[in-house]
Amino acid sequence: MDGTVLVADDDRTIRTVLTQALTRAGCKVHATSSLLTLLRWVEEGKGDLVVTDVVMPDGNGIEAIPRIAAARPGLPVIVISAQNTIVTAIRAAEAEAYDYLPKPFDLPDLMKRAARALDRRRRPAPSARPEPEAAAPDLPLVGRTAAMQALYRLLARVINAPLPILVTGESGTGKSLVARAIHDLSDRRGLPFATASAADLAGLDGAGAALARAKGGTLLLDEVSDLPEDAQGRLARLLDAPGPHPPRVLATSRADLSARIEAGRFREDLFYRLAGVVVALPPLRERVEDVPLLVEHVLRRAEREGATPRRMSQGALDLLRAYTWPGNVRQLENTVRRLVATAAGDEVSRAEVEQALGQQPALEARAAPEGERLSASIIRHLRRYFDLHGAALPPPGLYDRMLRELEAPLIEVALDATGGNQARCADLLGINRNTLRKKITDLDIRVTRRRKLM
Repeated sequence: MDGTVLVADDDRTIRTVLTQALTRAGCKVHATSSLLTLLRWVEEGKGDLVVTDVVMPDGNGIEAIPRIAAARPGLPVIVISAQNTIVTAIRAAEAEAYDYLPKPFDLPDLMKRAARALDRRRRPAPSARPEPEAAAPDLPLVGRTAAMQALYRLLARVINAPLPILVTGESGTGKSLVARAIHDLSDRRGLPFATASAADLAGLDGAGAALARAKGGTLLLDEVSDLPEDAQGRLARLLDAPGPHPPRVLATSRADLSARIEAGRFREDLFYRLAGVVVALPPLRERVEDVPLLVEHVLRRAEREGATPRRMSQGALDLLRAYTWPGNVRQLENTVRRLVATAAGDEVSRAEVEQALGQQPALEARAAPEGERLSASIIRHLRRYFDLHGAALPPPGLYDRMLRELEAPLIEVALDATGGNQARCADLLGINRNTLRKKITDLDIRVTRRRKLM
């Protein structure tokens, strides 16, 4: 790797690390903590690549990219930023940055990107588009994990592409938020944004009315997996001939549409009309490193809305990170807001988090994913049980407690299915009748004889 790299960052450590790494790779490096100095170097003709932070003492690195492009067309700019949000990534893409990386960044990854940038000069940037609306930075789509950064880059590439987008993910991952962000940060932001549910599309003219409401803006088809077959057919035909000034179509689905297609429950032709680009949102349990960022975001937003300022103790934060979050970001946000309202002091304690997480029995009863085996459900339950203890282990005797927790409901359901007939229940379970009687006594199971209607 050869060439001259201009590095601009107000963090001395980052400047030192990048200078040493790039120099060892064979590059010449000019490093500065001033954006004005960086721009002067560019205008003097120095440098084959720029690596710049966003927030600098004397300016904004992203806002400087059009000036860099005007002075040196084709000079690639890699943006690095501690502002790990979708807005930063999209603004960098809109300004025609060559690449974007979050802080803390992976140094070998940055070096590979720098090598590619030096080998391939970018095309001159077009005139910059208007900045996103001021409300956009409040979107709770934050995260520095690799999964979220990959999501940001994908959205930045397709934000204005003339393609339908299908956003998939579990309930609570933020599918509707992503769809709204796509509209608010796109060049259709000044046009209507209309949402249509399965109920809205059920009527004969439901799909046509939804398209009319969007008026050339964006139409979000919410949870398309819930559409009945006749509505799917009408929607597919309408999307083939949407008329003049059609809206951009976005769709969300918590279900696996490929599995639905194989089962004959979703039209393949409609899937291909909706899935021009598929954006898959990761569940929160697969990006737990983002939990502190999300918690801080919710705390600050609650404070702006008039709530009492709170902070999380380290023990509370550790427990929030350890939890599996079956309800994903929505559950996390609701939990933090409840803690903000109920905490006894300015700092939320670990005990308060423990109590809040232990009071969510409804989540255990949520529908399991389609086709999930009993063992997978048990694994989810056990992981949640361990998560509630944080870094500590549960009390001894776990084996007997877990077997008892499974055995008692199994016998209760079998007794109910056989109308309380213990002989039939023992036969159903495949155990001796005396053994069943002993278990009923030991487990304190109440038996009610009734006539079973078959």
